[in-house]
Amino acid sequence: MGAVYFYHLTRSPLEATLPMLLGKARGAGWRVAVRGTDAARLDWLDDKLWLGEGFLPHGRAGGPHDADQPVLLTDRTDAPNNAACLMAIDGADVAPEEVTALKRVCILFDGNDPGAVEAARGQWRALTEAGCAAQYWSQESGNWAKKAESEGS
Repeated sequence: MGAVYFYHLTRSPLEATLPMLLGKARGAGWRVAVRGTDAARLDWLDDKLWLGEGFLPHGRAGGPHDADQPVLLTDRTDAPNNAACLMAIDGADVAPEEVTALKRVCILFDGNDPGAVEAARGQWRALTEAGCAAQYWSQESGNWAKKAESEGS
């Protein structure tokens, strides 16, 4: 049974935090699906990941090699790359069944956007009420620190 980790981005933008988390997930040997809500935003993120520091192999969903991608950017709920980890961005939906089926689910949200904060709070309530183990991480002090935890059932 997996857990969901909430990452409250206040100091580093998504394009800086996501590669760090993807590197950790890949270091654990996990395939990753990055789920967004907007195709244009995923295209933008795709460009950022190719141009960032270090090589992070990944692809955009919808191609002939989706199943081979260690990191797959998608706006769909399926993960044809057999992901063990899901990273949800921009308020993408996450179901409790996904949390329990995967090794890890990460929900990244912009702490400078009140709507994103409220959406993440709603996701926390829904997932923890469904019995999912959850952790809340914040970078407000400059370093990432765990601020809350729910053991789940």
